[in-house]
Amino acid sequence: MGSTRLPGKVLREALGKPMLRYQLETLLRADLGPVVVATSDLPADDGIEALCAKVGTPCLRGDEADVASRFSAAIERFGFRAFVRVCGDSPLMDAELIRRALREFASGPCDLATNTFPRSFPKGQSVEVLGSPAFNAARSRFDAGDREHVTRYFYRHPGEFLIRNFSAGRDCGAIQLSVDTPEDFERFEALVAGADRPHWQYGWSDWVSAAEALAKSRAGDRGRA
Repeated sequence: MGSTRLPGKVLREALGKPMLRYQLETLLRADLGPVVVATSDLPADDGIEALCAKVGTPCLRGDEADVASRFSAAIERFGFRAFVRVCGDSPLMDAELIRRALREFASGPCDLATNTFPRSFPKGQSVEVLGSPAFNAARSRFDAGDREHVTRYFYRHPGEFLIRNFSAGRDCGAIQLSVDTPEDFERFEALVAGADRPHWQYGWSDWVSAAEALAKSRAGDRGRA
């Protein structure tokens, strides 16, 4: 809730529904295993815990800046041998990408399976599967930035880990499907308003096509103005 570019964004409502709920609806329908929301212990995030209680999702709370400690607590509490990390600013996350990352992780020796190293998928479609032993071993070497961004250490020291990256097959890395600014939220709301079926039935390439069509339509409107 403490986003500086878009305060309160995860509970900001689009078509009468909090943004975070869109993501949870996708993940909870995808049969991927336990879903845990790890947020801060600041009073401002009480609403996140309330939403989790409403939809039946465990909510684990901890230090605002030390996000890695929240992941560590989740590993200990739920006994995760590995975990998937997706960010709360990604309401249009494609669950099939998570399945693909899990397959990559399980296909052989692997500490981290990712689609961001290098990035070819749109922003807002990033997924990482991280082995708990590798995470726990690396965490003692994290600096403040690593503790905030959780997986940054692995990308800064790739020679220390077995990392598998999978690609979109084309470069969509500049396409914005995450929500960081008011403009991003407006685009997200327009995309879900224009959907002709439940949002969790769309894949990442569907959202790319819809975003490109929306941008083209808006450019045409500006040209006629």
